[in-house]
Amino acid sequence: MAPKTISVFDLSPTEKLQLVEDLWDDLAATPSEVPVHDWQKQELARRKANLMRQPASGLSWEEVQRRVRSRYGR
Repeated sequence: MAPKTISVFDLSPTEKLQLVEDLWDDLAATPSEVPVHDWQKQELARRKANLMRQPASGLSWEEVQRRVRSRYGR
């Protein structure tokens, strides 16, 4: 009898989250190997230039957290 093949779609939500965390940790261990598209580099450069021109346009980490929590109730 052949062993049953399990798909990621058969995992429970908790198991799926753990798999995502494990994959993310693996990618984060070698960030230089993660591909970054040219359009992403251009967008980052645009945002950095905007922030350098208008430093007050940026948000503090506390403000970002407040906005996320107010939007998503956490």
